[in-house]
Amino acid sequence: MDWFGSGYEYAREILQRGVAACYLIAFISAVNQFPALLGERGLLPVRNFVAHITYRQSPSLFHWHYSDRMLLALSWGGIALSASIVIGLPQLGPPWLPLVVFLLLWAGYLSIVNVGQTFYSFGWESLLLEAGFVVAFLGSNEVVPPLAIIIFVRWLVFRLEFGAGMIKIRGGSEWRDFTALYYHHETQPMPNPVSWFVHHAPKWFHRGEVLGSHFAQLIVPFFLFAPQPVASVAALIVILTQLWLVFTGNFAWLNWITVVLAFSAIDDASLRFVLPWLPDPAVDGPTDSPIWFVILVLAATAFLILLSYRPLLNLFARHQLMNASFNRYHLVNAYGAFGTVTKERYEVIVEGSDADLPGTDATWREYQFKGKPGDPGYWPRQFAPYHLRLDWLMWFLALGAPDTRWFEMLLVRLLEGDKPTLKMMRVNPFPDAPPQWLRARVFAYRFTTGAERRETGDCWMRTEMGELMGPIGLGRDR
Repeated sequence: MDWFGSGYEYAREILQRGVAACYLIAFISAVNQFPALLGERGLLPVRNFVAHITYRQSPSLFHWHYSDRMLLALSWGGIALSASIVIGLPQLGPPWLPLVVFLLLWAGYLSIVNVGQTFYSFGWESLLLEAGFVVAFLGSNEVVPPLAIIIFVRWLVFRLEFGAGMIKIRGGSEWRDFTALYYHHETQPMPNPVSWFVHHAPKWFHRGEVLGSHFAQLIVPFFLFAPQPVASVAALIVILTQLWLVFTGNFAWLNWITVVLAFSAIDDASLRFVLPWLPDPAVDGPTDSPIWFVILVLAATAFLILLSYRPLLNLFARHQLMNASFNRYHLVNAYGAFGTVTKERYEVIVEGSDADLPGTDATWREYQFKGKPGDPGYWPRQFAPYHLRLDWLMWFLALGAPDTRWFEMLLVRLLEGDKPTLKMMRVNPFPDAPPQWLRARVFAYRFTTGAERRETGDCWMRTEMGELMGPIGLGRDR
């Protein structure tokens, strides 16, 4: 059954191991952050959520029972299974073994995402779930890589890239007049160590970035379905643009998993043309696939194609949805981000005081987050592909996000000196005892100029804009 697919052995290896690596990071993130954010004493406890949302609305194992111990057991299991694929162990077995392992990863992470509320409302959660489900059907080293699944992964990349491009064209005028990157490196949710330097590049360079983005997202994706080697060249362009985003920002595993998925369009011959020392997998590779596996793959492909109807319409809809799931299993989703670019950066700064009364003579000390800007002299770090969920929510809070329940509970936990919550902070200014009072102020931030940086050594300049929340204490009046 050579018609079933050949020439994509390396693509399969990269797809399986790369997607599994992203699952590994996602489950590590759950171990480190989920209990503090959503656990038994979390900011938005799962038990409260499942009391009002049914399993049918949001399928999750945690509808039957939730405990932090159960969450950690599931996450450590996900870490072990994803690590086994990264190493390549299930791929050495029968074709059903990688299928089962990936479906277990998908089901386990679906259980986390579907009760994760606002902390798991990011597009790359759905992307990881869809990718894990699809690559489950690539089989093991005993079978020929299924071309139907390889092509469907390209369709996933197409929706991801073209959807993002259309969101931009339909969004703010800054994408149409090529000025979006005048601001984005400075105002993106979590800048990295390079962002300051790229922000200060000439305006013609930023216009070129926007032009390159439009080309890579609106034109190149169509060529992912072209004959080889054109499809491989298109995939290379996608990979290079994604690596530029990795180089200049912190977008969790979004860019990395896109790089991995783009390899679905690179065949073995094209890869070996660039890297001629690679062995030819066709020499000792499989030449056939069992009929049961062929039927299973074709049935899965047909199922995924049926689910593609609404996402396809969405790409060309006037009111295009961004990062939307059309089913509760997060399969065949709509993607896209940054349809508009914020032109000014605001940050919410949380401060505490151990004074008896929060008067004008009170001394206030600032909590520092790991990723989001705070101390003007603290240079941004690189965290992606790891996802700092609390830091991202703080960015949305500064933009005026309507749901602030989690932030109110964050302040309560800080007043209590809650250790899991404090572990998510870079600096706890009250290491011996929690403060008596907390307040939250809003500041406008901008990158320092070259002259300002040379004079002060700071990365940021900030100006106070007002108070978000006045002094509050546990059971105390101002």
